[in-house]
Amino acid sequence: MPAALRRLLALGALAAATLAAPAAAQAQATVSVENQTRPTRCAEEDNVSLLLRGSITRLRVEALQPAYIEQIAQDTTAPDFSGCNFDGGDHPTDPKFTFTPRTVTLHEDAEWRIVGMTLPVFWRPQQVPVQVDSRRDRGFHMIQVYRRIDGAMKEALVMYPSDGYWRIKPLPLARFADGVYGSSLLLGPVREEGRPVVAIRDIRIRTQPAIRFDLRFTGGGSARIALAEVSRTRTALDVRFARAVPASRPFSVLRSMYVAPDNADISEVQWRTAGPDGAVHTEPLADFQRAAGVAEVSFGRSTPSRHNTSAPDIRYSAFGR
Repeated sequence: MPAALRRLLALGALAAATLAAPAAAQAQATVSVENQTRPTRCAEEDNVSLLLRGSITRLRVEALQPAYIEQIAQDTTAPDFSGCNFDGGDHPTDPKFTFTPRTVTLHEDAEWRIVGMTLPVFWRPQQVPVQVDSRRDRGFHMIQVYRRIDGAMKEALVMYPSDGYWRIKPLPLARFADGVYGSSLLLGPVREEGRPVVAIRDIRIRTQPAIRFDLRFTGGGSARIALAEVSRTRTALDVRFARAVPASRPFSVLRSMYVAPDNADISEVQWRTAGPDGAVHTEPLADFQRAAGVAEVSFGRSTPSRHNTSAPDIRYSAFGR
């Protein structure tokens, strides 16, 4: 074989290996999950904290109908303060900052509505700038996203600019007037400020060709969070960080409620380890402590809850670098 041809083949093999390496690394990207849940008797308190860490720059988060959704005859969505030391007002341990309340429609078309809401009282003073397409505003405590289904707008997502929380849920099944949120989650460099938060410098929301949130974090770094699907099956977010969150901090924390297996927004953890023959593990939330080498993890319920019955399961997957 001529030397020139041998060199050409060698270069081709090297190029193929170089191209294959990132794909293999992405396929094997894994995270760790740590349980910092504490007991409570209050069904309206976020006592569940599940911390996800890993050197990743992309992931998918989905809110899925609970496994028992077809068994639900009557969806129980009313709040339950029977075991709480507060009655639906401000949490007694929270700081209180006052604001002029307002509700603003930031975008509306035939399919979508985006609403900004400022509450009269909130636990953090931050007023984060928000831009929706070319419209600029600031100071919202909630940004709500609705999608039209069967002629009506139904809420599928709410995010909180001042503390970085997100809540997502599938669109409700036809026999329900609406679904109910359950767990909430943080996406970005999480830090502790009385509770876990993500500090956001500013938010830009684009509505075309699809809705996405571009976030810049106060301590540096950014994320692009796109609505990949909003349907009766799931609401899915595709998340991309400009750079990996340092391993010293979680890149996400799932916050939820657990009193008992039949009174919980999540009561079980199921995860799959990496590799073509990755093992699947399931543990009750009360027993789960930590898992490493996780390629996919779901937080859900197999026993119907007597509170927030239709609250969705939450699944993290597609971790990559």
